Amino acid sequence: MFEFILAATARSYFFMRRFMPTAIVIDAINTRRGLKWGVPAMVLAVPYGLAAIYCRAQIDAAGPGWLNVLMLLFLWTALKFVLIGPISLLKLMAVRAREAVARRRMTRALLTDGGERFDEPVLVPRHG
Repeated sequence: MFEFILAATARSYFFMRRFMPTAIVIDAINTRRGLKWGVPAMVLAVPYGLAAIYCRAQIDAAGPGWLNVLMLLFLWTALKFVLIGPISLLKLMAVRAREAVARRRMTRALLTDGGERFDEPVLVPRHG
């Protein structure tokens, strides 16, 4: 029974990661090229927050109880988008620091290794 529950949980998790729009956006933001879009993506939390407020208003006006689940889903998604901004900024700073260190090491290695020799001609292939 436990194996069945574990397998169903894993399959639903991977289905959600692959096909749900918010998961796709957050996965795209967590790439190197997408880290700069974390702060603008925080704006996406506003419509989800408004949807949660609307669901709460409907619940207070004797609406159906299943709107509580929808409201929690909207709040959870808004929270994810609010948090992705600062997290992506921290990741971007760490990546840029690592890239700067690698650039300095490469420059230092080229300069100490002799780099280019100016007394030897450089052969460049001709296309034409």
